[in-house]
Amino acid sequence: MYNLDDPASLEKYSSAITLSDMEVFIFPELLYSLVLANAMSPLLWKWGEDPWFDGLEKQNPYRRLLRVKQYIMDHFTFNLDLDTWGLTTKDKEMARFSSFISQDALSQSNALFGYEGDKYYFDIDIRRHFGLDKYNSDVIPYWKTETVEAMQAFKFKPNYSSGAGECVSLATLYAAALFVIAKIPLDKIYLMATPLHSQNFVDVNDGVITNNRRIVTKNMWFNGTELSEKARRAIQHERITIVSNNTGFIHTLYPNATISPESYQTFKMKISKFLTTDITFEILANFLRQNSKLQKCFQIAHLCCGKPRYIEAEKVYSYEHNSKFKVGDTTRAQLLHEIDEDEFYTEPMESRLLLDEVEEFFKTNKVSLDHPPSLEDLQKHLHHGCYNVDCVTKDLIAFCRINPSLPDERKKWDASQIISIDTSLGREQIIEYLLSIKDKNETAALAFSAFRDLSHSPWKPFLKAAFERNPVCLAGTGALEFDAVYALLGDMENSSIYDSTRLAQPDEVWNYKRGDGMEKAICLMNVIKNREGLKNTEISKSGNTVIIKNNDKAFTFETDKKIDLPVSSDFVF
Repeated sequence: MYNLDDPASLEKYSSAITLSDMEVFIFPELLYSLVLANAMSPLLWKWGEDPWFDGLEKQNPYRRLLRVKQYIMDHFTFNLDLDTWGLTTKDKEMARFSSFISQDALSQSNALFGYEGDKYYFDIDIRRHFGLDKYNSDVIPYWKTETVEAMQAFKFKPNYSSGAGECVSLATLYAAALFVIAKIPLDKIYLMATPLHSQNFVDVNDGVITNNRRIVTKNMWFNGTELSEKARRAIQHERITIVSNNTGFIHTLYPNATISPESYQTFKMKISKFLTTDITFEILANFLRQNSKLQKCFQIAHLCCGKPRYIEAEKVYSYEHNSKFKVGDTTRAQLLHEIDEDEFYTEPMESRLLLDEVEEFFKTNKVSLDHPPSLEDLQKHLHHGCYNVDCVTKDLIAFCRINPSLPDERKKWDASQIISIDTSLGREQIIEYLLSIKDKNETAALAFSAFRDLSHSPWKPFLKAAFERNPVCLAGTGALEFDAVYALLGDMENSSIYDSTRLAQPDEVWNYKRGDGMEKAICLMNVIKNREGLKNTEISKSGNTVIIKNNDKAFTFETDKKIDLPVSSDFVF
């Protein structure tokens, strides 16, 4: 599938190693390639041995999904630290990708290049939010999407007690774990990438959206809490740049799509249904929960000792934080009962609408987003001088129906071989299947690079990534002599985070302070290359020993990796 003499092909396969957010945006096949890489991982399959998953096969798909969710919650934290994978510059990245995408297109699609789809981030100043304000405006982070091995290895870093990962890492991990552990078929899982976020839509029950470590059901999507508001933000305010599943992908900016048209239509129908709800009293109460400024326009009645009492709506909503009862459902009376009587008034407040009267309207009226007369009737019952009822109604409708900005389906549909893996297959069978189709399906071919398996993927892209996009070990070694760098590497634990013929990149070695001798040797080579080039440097392997000769010095490393070193031409690119 690849021609490494072609710069474009070399760049794509090299990007499958580092998997930065920028690289995934430029090469959308990479998003699903990492899902497949994680699905091949022995670490992910080992999860199934945890007692937490005992009896999982007896549960329905949603319950299995919940088990996976809790496991991820317990074992991983969200990480977007700038120091983890280092920094690059806009100019450097544009030089890499100028033949694939224009500066103008990039500025409309990437937050760090000028995109302003979600106004929230620009109200808080995105560079300050991500800690970039201390650098000049050309500096941007290497947000690399981690494999499951790299995610779990965060526990070896100082100040981390568990695994970690950024949003794309968590999304691809979820997709793989739902397939491998929860046995949810691949055709039920859709990955969605926006310029600032990555989420999955899972076709289980009414639908589930993953959001970093958490999941959001349809009921949760419309509950008006801070958690659901954060989950809604990307889909509500940003373009969905990429939709990907086992049949292929569709990308906002590219004229060709490989996803099955039928699969894409199913996704559009399912997610549109998930993102839409009729207006009920409970939904109105949830809307007020999210739009707290409107609460001051309402009051709530409560029968106490046989007498009506009244209280400000915002007070009642504040009590929800420490209660299992809610304003908008049948538990409201119990919530009100938890509030001390001296918080209530004996007479209704003239300046506020009585929420109970609005509830009575809903008992005899059905309000549909697609039936204007019913919306007009609701407006009459919500009319009040405290707010502009037209604006409030417009916001309420927007709360109840999100029209996602999806990639336009007016594409050239290039059918690719569907990745058809049954949930009954074991890990080795999945690997055998992907090997059998990798010459026909580029996503499968790229998966072995993302999997870091040098027995089934080319060396040259791996080394290009190692020497061009691993700045953390360069910064960490500073101006140290090569002897001192060698000593630091020697003091690190001599074990790889990857099994078998798979290799870590230099910054993974440096971050986790561990690596096989072959990985440490490549880390040292990265330092040498970036300081003086490799003209006077050679690397060789004899038995279990890797030897680097630099000028008149030799550095030796012991390796357990049963893999031959690449030919010398692979070090030239």
